[in-house]
Amino acid sequence: MIYGYIRVSTDRQDCANQKLGIEAKAKSLGMRIEEYIQDNGVSGTQEPESRALGGVLQQLKPGDVIICSELSRLGRKLFMIMRILEYCMQRGARLYTVKDNYELGDNIQSKVLAFAFGISAEIERDLISQRTKEALARRKLAGHPLGRIRGSRNLHYKLEPHAQYIKNQLANGTPRYKIAAKLHVAPWTLRRFIRQF
Repeated sequence: MIYGYIRVSTDRQDCANQKLGIEAKAKSLGMRIEEYIQDNGVSGTQEPESRALGGVLQQLKPGDVIICSELSRLGRKLFMIMRILEYCMQRGARLYTVKDNYELGDNIQSKVLAFAFGISAEIERDLISQRTKEALARRKLAGHPLGRIRGSRNLHYKLEPHAQYIKNQLANGTPRYKIAAKLHVAPWTLRRFIRQF
């Protein structure tokens, strides 16, 4: 499928100009636009999911093509544009622009971009890891326990309100596995709780 993507404010002339440029680009590539996606009066700062563009991105297949007038039409933020391009690459779709003559496909430019995506993702993972470690260190210095005591959440939150029920069922001879199933806990969780009686 060959898509033409247009994003405009309220300027009809701009819409017509974008369409002319996209048609000419498609012709130069030996293609014909099969469907136009248009976001009217939508800011480029809005996430793609809240735009018509998002719907098309979700249904992209290998070999599909998107042609737009320029990269800034995809979004106003660099990382948003990078995410869109990365998504297209993962789907095996190609993207061309008219004004900046950009091409996302099976070429060296795209491979360099893929490398940049990989580097940025690695940096982001490292930053998240570092922030997590710093937050844990602060909690430890403040005297807060890290993590939770094994089984404590199940015992306290799930079984404590049912202590009397458990005692009654045990007194009536109900098998422990049936009590555990009724309370939606594992049998060993119930067993540990009963030891507290």
